[in-house]
Amino acid sequence: MSPEQSAVPPPPPPNFWGDMPEEEYYASQGVRNSKSYFETPHGKLFTQSFLPLDPTLPTKATVFMSHGYGSDTGWMFQKICISYANWGYAVFAADLLGHGRSDGIRCYLGDLNKVAAASLCFFKSVRSEKDLWTGLIFSAPLFVIPEPMKPSKVHLFMYGLLFGLADTWAAMPDNKMVGKAIRDPEKLKIIASNPRSGWGDMPNGLKDVIREEGAAARQNTEAV
Repeated sequence: MSPEQSAVPPPPPPNFWGDMPEEEYYASQGVRNSKSYFETPHGKLFTQSFLPLDPTLPTKATVFMSHGYGSDTGWMFQKICISYANWGYAVFAADLLGHGRSDGIRCYLGDLNKVAAASLCFFKSVRSEKDLWTGLIFSAPLFVIPEPMKPSKVHLFMYGLLFGLADTWAAMPDNKMVGKAIRDPEKLKIIASNPRSGWGDMPNGLKDVIREEGAAARQNTEAV
């Protein structure tokens, strides 16, 4: 075996932008970033804030951001947070339970009400005013399980015989849905290199969560 073949490949960079120190990178993007952990009754959340670089400038509003399934608040997701901070907003984000650097089984949601309540605990701790939320923006919400992602009826029957014991098993196929959703090959490479992402086969219990919560969301769309 030649030296080239036996050489160990270098570890991936800690961030999508490379090896530049985080504080230096964020300053170059015109924002201040802070990271911390937040304790909730349902588990510990990893949280981040993105603020305009100049602390003397008035803040237009506070924006709370939540990522999607299999993602986290770091890597490419934070580009959106940085953009809002550049526009004069104070942005706060938290990794969902089971995602990124928060507590929980990797990419297993379980009780979605607890997952949502944990994030809401953090957001409420930041927001001091008691007014109602002024709006919601959904970006590619997973309200319905796409047909290619559904397990076969045989698998569903077998999993059902285990009475929930297989809920945390990562055996629900994703059929490369992320690759089909992102058409820019260069961005896809960056997103796929996220060491904290949860792309791949999903926990079986997720199908029930999506079906139940998705149906409730669709029925209450007008209220939202």
